[in-house]
Amino acid sequence: MPSSDSSIGEVQEIDLDLLDIGTAQVRTDLTSGIDDLAASIRKQGLIQPIYVARQPNGRYEILAGQRRFLAHQKLGYRTIRAIIRDQVDADEKVAISLTENLVRRDNSQKELIDACTKLFKRYGSIKIVAEETGLSPQVVSQYVKYDQLIPELMQKVDNAELDMRVALLAQKAATQSDGAVDREAAGKYATELAPMSNQQRKKFVEVVSEDPTASLEEKIERGRKQPVLRQVLVTLEDSLHRGLQKYAKDEGLNQDDAAANLIEDGLARRGFVEE
Repeated sequence: MPSSDSSIGEVQEIDLDLLDIGTAQVRTDLTSGIDDLAASIRKQGLIQPIYVARQPNGRYEILAGQRRFLAHQKLGYRTIRAIIRDQVDADEKVAISLTENLVRRDNSQKELIDACTKLFKRYGSIKIVAEETGLSPQVVSQYVKYDQLIPELMQKVDNAELDMRVALLAQKAATQSDGAVDREAAGKYATELAPMSNQQRKKFVEVVSEDPTASLEEKIERGRKQPVLRQVLVTLEDSLHRGLQKYAKDEGLNQDDAAANLIEDGLARRGFVEE
């Protein structure tokens, strides 16, 4: 099997029979789109090698690229090009799988949460997990709080019914002065918050937290009374637009909400925002 060197490991053609799908994979849905991927590989070849770890028994564990491996099997190929790594521990396997798949931008929220949680338990640092994965510290900070959610919100996040940011806001709004979470309120708040913009969510949480003595129905009704929103078309120079994109990514926001945050902050600091 011919090989070459890479800055990240040895590159080599490996027999498919010597490969095993690893247990520390970020992706859980491995079969979706295999036919399309196989067709692409047949036509264009393998553009990106898979990542594998050498095992003591002479076999190789796939760290990233399981679907490319399955597509090669479907095509009846005997070998696949792989980057070989040695001495990879369990947490590094997760980091490799996550980072490689982040480039592909098709991970589910739950897969990212699980990976970030595993890495955070090892490193104990948001900054290190962000550096390892390429995610922003803001997004990592949200994901590692998954274990703090009540079961009802966890289930909604697991089923992709609720964004992690919304789940945290709903739970925050439903947390009482003694630290207990009103589960009914959390679920209803999550339903209300989900379709809102970031600015509307912020206002909703403020309003429902103002009067602890109000009933749940009264709080929700008050939270629904949002201020009038106006859409503003702004033309930005390219460097400013790139800066806005970076800020939005770091904060885990879309560009509209990111721009609204920056405008609100700037106007508030200069005294132009009415209370």
